Amino acid sequence: MSARMVLCAVRQHLLGGSRGAWARFLQRQSRGCVYSSVHGFQQEEIREKLQAFPGGSIELLTQESGLAVLTINYPSRMNAFSGSMMVDLEERVSQLEGWTDGKGLIVQGASGTFCSGSDLNAVRALTNPQDGMKMCMFMQNTLTRLLRLPMISVALVEGRALGGGAELTTACDFRLMAPGSVIQFVHKHMGLVPGWGGAARLVRIVGSQNALKLLGGAVKVDPELALQIGLAEEVLQGEGTGTPLQRAENWLSVYTKGPAPVIQAVKKVVLSGRELPLSEALRTEKDVFGMVWGGPANMQALASKSKHR
Repeated sequence: MSARMVLCAVRQHLLGGSRGAWARFLQRQSRGCVYSSVHGFQQEEIREKLQAFPGGSIELLTQESGLAVLTINYPSRMNAFSGSMMVDLEERVSQLEGWTDGKGLIVQGASGTFCSGSDLNAVRALTNPQDGMKMCMFMQNTLTRLLRLPMISVALVEGRALGGGAELTTACDFRLMAPGSVIQFVHKHMGLVPGWGGAARLVRIVGSQNALKLLGGAVKVDPELALQIGLAEEVLQGEGTGTPLQRAENWLSVYTKGPAPVIQAVKKVVLSGRELPLSEALRTEKDVFGMVWGGPANMQALASKSKHR
């Protein structure tokens, strides 16, 4: 069992016990271990199964500015996730969790397409319920950790985001759509429901009624509808103003300007407000406030009297 899985198991055990303050601390610090060995989930076992279905890659580029770009790269399959790509994604998320200078993340697909879900070769080989559940748990863990990264994340949707690709967009804080792009939860057509956490996240983004419409109708969500229901923040319009990635970087830079510890603190307090009961969120906000109060950025701002600029 990996060190991460041991830590997850300890967290889950303590959170279910009576060791109040320590359990709350672990809950606030958790990176997103939804499942562990306590739930019968063995990460290394499913990693080995997934690695048996190779193809494509997940590429990560980090920049000195504190911005990272994660690219889903399997153009011959419309950037569908092979088994090995699922493992790649988990490894890239681990890298980002350890990136102390990170402030922002853009998730995109290669060659003008976001992601068409799961590669059918892997899906057909994992059709027994046991393997399907393990893959589901693996991807829920990974995408929850992606959403909980201490940086502001954006899904840059070009072309189509289908099935698991649509679910991936919901694991980012924001979604930007290029003209002509589509987000579609096609799971119903496959006799399924989302299994990577996409349904739960979708409800939080657009509300239960809109989520029912998108899932029950397998609705093709174009940029106009996405803006209307709150699934997307902006449509990247305009020719001659740079590539969609450059425009997404410009959009994100508005929210990541400033020292990394401050941007990370902003993400942490928002995350706690979204996920924790109010009393726990308030305690977390107090703890994070204590980490930046009197810190370099705070002292510099006080010295320059920049509060109202």
